[in-house]
Amino acid sequence: MADITRRFGWRHLRGAPTAHIRHHRGGTLLHDGPGLSFWFRALTAALSEVPVDDRELAMTFHARTSDFQDVAVQATVTYRIGDPALAAARLDFSIDPDTGVWRGAPLEQLGTLLTETAQQHALDVLTRTSLSAALVDGVSAVRERIRAGLDAEPRLPATGIEVVAVRVMAVRPEPEVERALRTPAREQIQQEADRATYERRAVAVERERAIAENELASQIELARREEQLVEQRGTNARREAEEHAAADAVRAEAEAARSVRLARAEAEGVRTVGDAKAQAQAAWLQVHGDVDVATLHALTGTRLAENLPHIDSVTISPDVLTGLLARLGAREPE
Repeated sequence: MADITRRFGWRHLRGAPTAHIRHHRGGTLLHDGPGLSFWFRALTAALSEVPVDDRELAMTFHARTSDFQDVAVQATVTYRIGDPALAAARLDFSIDPDTGVWRGAPLEQLGTLLTETAQQHALDVLTRTSLSAALVDGVSAVRERIRAGLDAEPRLPATGIEVVAVRVMAVRPEPEVERALRTPAREQIQQEADRATYERRAVAVERERAIAENELASQIELARREEQLVEQRGTNARREAEEHAAADAVRAEAEAARSVRLARAEAEGVRTVGDAKAQAQAAWLQVHGDVDVATLHALTGTRLAENLPHIDSVTISPDVLTGLLARLGAREPE
């Protein structure tokens, strides 16, 4: 859109480099070109602004295939106005001298022209194509047919329109048909996924079985080693008991021998002491056998006195004293 300003009853227009400006006054062309800037009077000026840049026109239309299936075509046509003077003569690109806004809708007219032309050629292709073929090769076929049809359309050069490129993004069936067509592929993919899942589970089960077998083998080996350990401990305990028993036997034998030696020594000592006592007793008896009776009585009294308890005083009757004195007197002459 052109930029228009007001100054003292005059108007100043400043265009963009991508906009072709045509200024007529009284039927005479005064300014013609892109990116212009000039003063003009609003009452006498006739202005047109034609865009010369590339423009994208997106379109979506429906078609029916040869097997009576509805499909939606999504396409984009890139075009430009190659002859602004011709386009301004065929379409209304005039602008308001006060606001710079188009008085009509020229781009909508161009869009309708391009869309209907492209749709006509796309329908011509799809009505002779089955749904399966349209879904497989429809994009390229429709693109080539639309491009060829637009290049051959006489109204476009007559309006100054140049087609730069044609793109077809998709040819899609109705949602229900699309879901139905996707079902076999989805089922196959699901089957492949299930098969991969089953194989993965089988591999996991096999690995778990191998792990369990390894654990069982480890437990068996551990039990066998524990059995060997218990057996070795029993052997060691038995050997230790035998060693202790042998040591106890040696110790008992040594104790017995020592006891025998002590017993023999004690018996020998007892025998020696007995012999000595017997000899002493025999000597004592022999000595006493040779002593007279009075001496024996005296010795008996002495022994008796040695073995009697402590006596503070002794009372001797006259009879006893007389008898003892008589005996002593009778012994003296001997």
